[in-house]
Amino acid sequence: MNRREFLGVSALTLSSTYVGLQITPAFASEQSEAALKNAKVTYFDARPGSRSRDIGFDSDGMVWYCGQADGTLTRLNPDNGELHPVSLGEKAAPHGVVLGPDGAMWVTEGGQNAIARVEPQTDAVTLIPLPAEFADANLNTGVFDQDGIYWFTGQNGVYGRVDPATQEIEVWPSPQGPGPYGITVTPQGDVWYASLAGSHIANIDKTTGRARIVTPPTEEQGARRIWSNSKGKLWVSEWLSGQVSHYDPQADTWRDWKLPGNDPLPYSVYVDENDKVWLTDFDADAIVYFDPDTEEFTSFPSNKADADVRQMAGRKGEAWGGESGTDRIVRIQFGETETAPS
Repeated sequence: MNRREFLGVSALTLSSTYVGLQITPAFASEQSEAALKNAKVTYFDARPGSRSRDIGFDSDGMVWYCGQADGTLTRLNPDNGELHPVSLGEKAAPHGVVLGPDGAMWVTEGGQNAIARVEPQTDAVTLIPLPAEFADANLNTGVFDQDGIYWFTGQNGVYGRVDPATQEIEVWPSPQGPGPYGITVTPQGDVWYASLAGSHIANIDKTTGRARIVTPPTEEQGARRIWSNSKGKLWVSEWLSGQVSHYDPQADTWRDWKLPGNDPLPYSVYVDENDKVWLTDFDADAIVYFDPDTEEFTSFPSNKADADVRQMAGRKGEAWGGESGTDRIVRIQFGETETAPS
């Protein structure tokens, strides 16, 4: 299978801005074009050689990204492109970052096999190591639930949680071995992760820690990332099948759509405040917007080859990603779109 993995290159400072979108001809409609006609794409240069990837936002509006290659968590000021790196340790290789209820940035720190807590005001770094029996977990992503508990995944077959108040950590082996990758929390408080190697999603019982597997209808689809919409319905990026899929936990029903192109590689998925879906396609070097109401795709191709946006996240009116192949951060500012009941 021709599945590209890690790439990295160069750059620095605030980069160019342009308005650009491509609505896939097979799915084009005036409604979709109108919804995104004012979308604006801006690139921010990251640290050279950092392999900028997953991003998070702090309470002051700053953007933090993981430099998986240079071992830093770096703050980006979107107003002027200024960068402020924080070293996480000599062997650090951070993967995912998210803002905690304590105002700190919480990081899955794969290089040191620990969860890292970074204090934005002081740059103080605290490491919470995984138990010895879970060495080399290959930590991936994390998320906070409504009780303020941090949940995380490790692709080598683990998932776990940390209580920020006590910094106590609990870790469990995943039921089918390697694979836990993306993770999300629904508005109802349910924790779900996606298993890339296991080609399934799983719901974690927050009381017992057990994971209940739910398998998508497409075999060996490579469920990579997962995100909940405002109603607790789940969207999954399927790396191997080239699809985005939708799972309704209450009805126990699935739907799926193939991304445009000959060999799409959907890496990540993000659901915005309008319940619209954003994906990244490695094959097309593009961020892809999907409207579940019209079932239309809109593509935002990068202006550089091998962009490899590894994660999407966002805030009101903005979708963000880290271009790991070009050492850049990309922002798409979009206008308001109508949301149909679902």
